[in-house]
Amino acid sequence: MELTELINHIKVIQVAGNVQRKDVSGIEHDSRKVKKNSVFVAIKGYKTDGHLFVMDAINKGAVAVVVEENNNIPDEIFIHADIAKIVVHNTRIALAQLSKGFYKDPTSKLKLVGITGTNGKTTTAFIIKNIFETAGIRTGLVGTIANYIGSEKIDSKLTTPESNDLNDLFLQMINSGCENAVMEVSSHSLVLNRVYGLNFSAAVFTNITSDHLDFHQTFENYLNAKKILFDILPSDATAVVNADDESSHHIVSDSKAKVITYGKNENSDYVISSIKYDLNGTSFKITCGGKSYEVQTKLIGEFNAYNSAAAFAIADQFNIAKEKIIDGIKSTPFVPGRFEVIGSGKKKAIVDYSHTADSLEKAILALRQIIGDDRQLVTVFGCGGDRDKTKRPIMGKVATELSDFVIITSDNPRTENPIQIINDIKKGVIKNNFIVIENRYEAIKYAIQKSKEDAAILIAGKGHETYQEINGVRNHFSDQETAREFLS
Repeated sequence: MELTELINHIKVIQVAGNVQRKDVSGIEHDSRKVKKNSVFVAIKGYKTDGHLFVMDAINKGAVAVVVEENNNIPDEIFIHADIAKIVVHNTRIALAQLSKGFYKDPTSKLKLVGITGTNGKTTTAFIIKNIFETAGIRTGLVGTIANYIGSEKIDSKLTTPESNDLNDLFLQMINSGCENAVMEVSSHSLVLNRVYGLNFSAAVFTNITSDHLDFHQTFENYLNAKKILFDILPSDATAVVNADDESSHHIVSDSKAKVITYGKNENSDYVISSIKYDLNGTSFKITCGGKSYEVQTKLIGEFNAYNSAAAFAIADQFNIAKEKIIDGIKSTPFVPGRFEVIGSGKKKAIVDYSHTADSLEKAILALRQIIGDDRQLVTVFGCGGDRDKTKRPIMGKVATELSDFVIITSDNPRTENPIQIINDIKKGVIKNNFIVIENRYEAIKYAIQKSKEDAAILIAGKGHETYQEINGVRNHFSDQETAREFLS
């Protein structure tokens, strides 16, 4: 696509330099990825500002640079370099609009399902994808663990990538024959316009509890960030929401979409009942349209009955046969690091991504219900650095109150002092049933070796992650691998 055509997709305040009739080679927000004839969009990030790297983009052969700040680099430099300087009000929105145009508006050719909420996004996305593919529909996925184009796995670093990477990924899905796509939509991505301009056919709200307050500052801001997804749904889209979450009414209060509810609430469109689970899986009943259906899943816990019900509702709204939906839920494999059971003997380890107070509480309660009061329940957990500090003492309180024994350890301290994070956790602890072992490997080793013969050990916080980030460096580390080493 020529630059002259591409810039018609954005609202321009001012243009300096030369808008050439050249084919654009790509849209980039990272100056390190700029190639000859790329368009570089300078966005303000968490740690740095893309406007500081405009000269790098020019030197690498960018055909145009899109900026918010007009005075950083004089127009003469762009004129001399024979490239275009394009000034807009919001470069993040411009990035989304340019990407949508450059990649030929890919989501208009897909049935796209967005999933948002504090917990359950990843699992619900995997279940929906598996149902669609059980029904013979090739499906892509964008999520925390990885991105998928059909069965091809592509590693991901962000729950929701930037808009140029998203549109590129969706075009790849179309070119590989995908008809549907499922994506996790983070609150950050909604506020930062990463999903701006995408065409959602449906959206799911799983639940909301306090999280990411380091970014959003208040719970109200966090809730309203989630709400954006439902505000942008068109009238022919479907909003599927958890009726048992008290925030669900607010989430859809301004939505133009058709609203469908699921939950234990008897007024829900899809009513969940008779939930039973053990370490082999979960069964429940779902009632809709005057009929009840028995559903089974390998995934464990009441929360996975909810995740499965959300997926059931989406698939039913997409007119997939009930038998295919039930088969798709039943055949969904364990989602890595989501209440993943490890061990073949009496002693079991359960690796779970629970990294909020609410998800940790639900994981411990689910495990307690499974093993009963007679077996020992040990919890190993820490909290991530450079993230919401308010949840740390709450998680300490939850873990020690609900577990028989707790080992407080390090998670991903990132740039924070691990001991300071642990001290923040300890502020919420009332019971004296814990020890601190900062080294996560040693903490898991201790939990497995020192616990009772038939103990259940919950290893919480990192889930699927295969690294530990310390001082900005990611070193290989896997909770699953460590647990298997000492359970073997």
